[in-house]
Amino acid sequence: MMGDAPPAAPDQEMEITNEFAQVRVRKVWTRNGVRLEISSPRLGHTIRLDALALESLTWQTMDTFTAFLETPFGPPEHERPKGVVDITLRPRRPRAKP
Repeated sequence: MMGDAPPAAPDQEMEITNEFAQVRVRKVWTRNGVRLEISSPRLGHTIRLDALALESLTWQTMDTFTAFLETPFGPPEHERPKGVVDITLRPRRPRAKP
């Protein structure tokens, strides 16, 4: 339930789990700015998302997240990036009309 625990302090790691997954999230500062770091200790994946990448999650439909679960443990080992993945999105500029 929401409100059961106090909110996490800045830089404090927070763990979210259920019967299917375990993730840890924390705010990190990089040379490119603030990121939300999400890691899966069980699977060994870590990703850092900037504000635009996070906001873009709110634009998605449930179909997008359903598609993620088609490969619930991520891509095959040989296709996985090594180390921490840092996502920095840049908005596209509208194309000039001819």
